[in-house]
Amino acid sequence: MARPRTITDERLLEAAGTVIGRVGPGFTLAQVAAEAGVAVGTVAQRFGSKNGLLQALSRLNTESVVGLMRDCGELADPVEALRAAVVVIYEGLGTAETAANHLGQLGVDLGDPELRALLGDHFTAVEAELRRLMRVAARDLPGAPGAPGVVRAARVLLGVANGAALDWSIRPKGRIVDRMGQDVDAVLTAWKGVS
Repeated sequence: MARPRTITDERLLEAAGTVIGRVGPGFTLAQVAAEAGVAVGTVAQRFGSKNGLLQALSRLNTESVVGLMRDCGELADPVEALRAAVVVIYEGLGTAETAANHLGQLGVDLGDPELRALLGDHFTAVEAELRRLMRVAARDLPGAPGAPGVVRAARVLLGVANGAALDWSIRPKGRIVDRMGQDVDAVLTAWKGVS
């Protein structure tokens, strides 16, 4: 008879995210197990390999980020909802050091076809949520690309978020959410037609 699970996959994946933030792409399953307080065999049994762990972490991250973005969409003001959704994409990066370690892992992920495909799924899901929020906010943003341009507007906002996160992780000053908010505000203010 199998022993009941005392730790969830989500807890193991949370431990993996913490370890990646601390040590970067050179992390080991042993470090993840130690962070989670379980045996290495538990991590290996659940995910099969480091690559399997990274795939599961990518899927969970996509689900989590899109969920946070949807929560932002509940704000009464559609432009504020859109702004909050862009800012929350990278809210979990933490410090500049942990951000750099996560971006180091991103570099490794890009070299692996399966992980790169999951990144594509992630950015597709995030952009789809931005499109949905952009459609709601469009009437309050007359300077944004028109209805056929909702796709472009979402892509621009995602590009601003991605660029700000990368730049901030290399040249950190202040908090990531403040930097992201300033950059997103610059675009949204222009789209509002406010000078």
